[in-house]
Amino acid sequence: MENRLLHTPEGVRDIYNSECEKKQVLQERLFDVLKQYGYQAIETPTFEYFDVFSREVGTTASKELFKFFDREGNTLVMRPDFTPSIARSAAKYYQDEDLPIRFGYMGNTYINHHSLQGRLKETTQLGAELIGDDSVGADAEIVALMIRCLKTAGLKEFQVSIGHLDFFKGLMEEAKLEEDVELELRELISNKNHFGIEELLAEHNIPEDVKTCLEKTPEFFGSIDMLADVKKMVRNEKSKAALGRLEAVYKALKVYGVEDYITVDLGMVSKYKYYTGVIFKAYTYGVGEALITGGRYDGLLKHFGKESAAIGCVLMVNQLMAALSRQKIEIPIANDKVLLVYEDDSEDKAVEQAEKMRSEEGRMVALLRRNGKDMEDYKVYGERHGFSQILYL
Repeated sequence: MENRLLHTPEGVRDIYNSECEKKQVLQERLFDVLKQYGYQAIETPTFEYFDVFSREVGTTASKELFKFFDREGNTLVMRPDFTPSIARSAAKYYQDEDLPIRFGYMGNTYINHHSLQGRLKETTQLGAELIGDDSVGADAEIVALMIRCLKTAGLKEFQVSIGHLDFFKGLMEEAKLEEDVELELRELISNKNHFGIEELLAEHNIPEDVKTCLEKTPEFFGSIDMLADVKKMVRNEKSKAALGRLEAVYKALKVYGVEDYITVDLGMVSKYKYYTGVIFKAYTYGVGEALITGGRYDGLLKHFGKESAAIGCVLMVNQLMAALSRQKIEIPIANDKVLLVYEDDSEDKAVEQAEKMRSEEGRMVALLRRNGKDMEDYKVYGERHGFSQILYL
């Protein structure tokens, strides 16, 4: 039992020493980017009522939530996702606000992944939510903001894929498939399973032009120029409007000068059902999962009593740390930590000197009473704990 107490539960881990310091530095730099774009800090509770993340909201599946009860018997959950919490807060505190509001946040989320997936159950996220703006400009701002974050972190090679849910929804309205079939088709398209898509569609009576378009949807990936050919294939207005929106967003992103990072992916879907329009994900080499996910969720705030358009994004800090490490991109941290080793009769002098160095020079100083060890021992200790200088009194 004593040995068990030294270990963390499955799916969580300790972060310490230089890794922890680098993570804190990275988070501060990223949050500064959010503030530069006018996003104001917000903190929401680590746990909320179950209904905030219920099936009706369209967030994480119930079986993947960490659930517990309060004294009154209410079901509470550890937040798996920030967006519904931000939507709830906006509806509560900004009910009468009719102009855009911007929120930036940073914190941990908790998802009870299956143990065989090998994924962390507690992860750190940084994100931004732009509420009350349904414009193309808002779409572009959020995407450009996330690109700025990745560049600020030090990444040079990454790609942001943008899609639009209405492209698929328009085709579904034409196909008139049952909900369970649609869900299966979504999964097949997301996995780019061409054979599975063909087999599934062959089992249903669907207009030939719609079937052809659905079969080709996983191939609708690449530059913005691709959309011109796709437009010739679709007939319904919803899908056409989605394509037009993507072209407009790309044009707006060119003003930000980030178009080289953008690709279009019409086969993109999301596990979060609250997304309604433009969605996007950012990838880089060295990690398999997306560094950033986001999209428009114009109907979510209505669930909490406020009619408002909204778009947001989240950056997975843990994934970004892994990508930086595997690409051998260093996170610069301060290297001016001083270890001040003193004898018993020099304690007062050591404290005075340390306080002077902290207040006048702004240096980080740790005091250590000498306990009979050799100077070489303190040198090794200092190197082990990241001290750049060792002083002796």
